[in-house]
Amino acid sequence: MSSAQSSPRPADRSLRIRQRPEGGGIVVSLGGDLDLENITPLGPALSDAAASVSGPVVVDLSGVGFADSSTVNVFLQAYGAIGPRLRFAALSPFVERLFGLIGLQSALPVHETVAEALAAPLPAPDGDRAP
Repeated sequence: MSSAQSSPRPADRSLRIRQRPEGGGIVVSLGGDLDLENITPLGPALSDAAASVSGPVVVDLSGVGFADSSTVNVFLQAYGAIGPRLRFAALSPFVERLFGLIGLQSALPVHETVAEALAAPLPAPDGDRAP
């Protein structure tokens, strides 16, 4: 058949970012491909989402078809800035494979579903620890 049919990635690779309040937090749904060419708006979108609520910020990755190392960098930087309120959920098969290959689940809070990520308790602040 034609080589156009065997193209591994669709022509519309644009990053789609949608935010919605849910369960006392905010869900940031990502779609499309996340790579060096289009990742620039993601960091500010996550920062804006975190500033808009005091609850969890859940990144829904179910609509992501491709992600590269620049995406991982943005996620790690955002987690460093936002902290444990930032959670990742509903990993697409590609993102699940990427996270698994580099062991990102050990560095970032990953949940199977958005509902699970929203419901997960926040860790107690350091100041609340018993002496």
